[in-house]
Amino acid sequence: MRILGIDPGTRITGYGIIDAAGNRLGHVGNGTIRTETGSDLALRLKVIHQGLAKIIVQFKPEAVAVEQVFLAKNAMSALKLGHARGVALLAGVIAGLPVFEYSALQVKSAVVGYGKADKNQVQRMVCTLLGLSLAPPQDASDALAVAICHAHSRTAPVFSERNSSVRRR
Repeated sequence: MRILGIDPGTRITGYGIIDAAGNRLGHVGNGTIRTETGSDLALRLKVIHQGLAKIIVQFKPEAVAVEQVFLAKNAMSALKLGHARGVALLAGVIAGLPVFEYSALQVKSAVVGYGKADKNQVQRMVCTLLGLSLAPPQDASDALAVAICHAHSRTAPVFSERNSSVRRR
């Protein structure tokens, strides 16, 4: 199964694509979508959506996994982050893909085995699990971790056009 992991942000949205077959994980690609800091929020969201749509067409994932909002510096930051997450969710659904959400605790537990691991620990484990000699940028590494989390657990809520309700197990 090919999985697109997304770490949403209005300045930098990280993405990571892996192939998962049983317990085997393979790195397919990763990167970041960057927006201009001074531009209007609506234009930044458009850039994020267009970038994700291109990635979906290029890599043809079978599922999309998005990190949930963990915390933000203030209410306005949380609101903007929520917009970026909405765009990520929408990009997957528009492409007809099942979309899953995972909390930071779930991602860290799945990748490191400890829900309070720091970003460096997550980044090192991503490299180890995917056999990468060079660490990807932080946002891309976080997105790869989200994809790995989905590969290891399939119990998160799913959103799709066919099933618009949230399913929990």
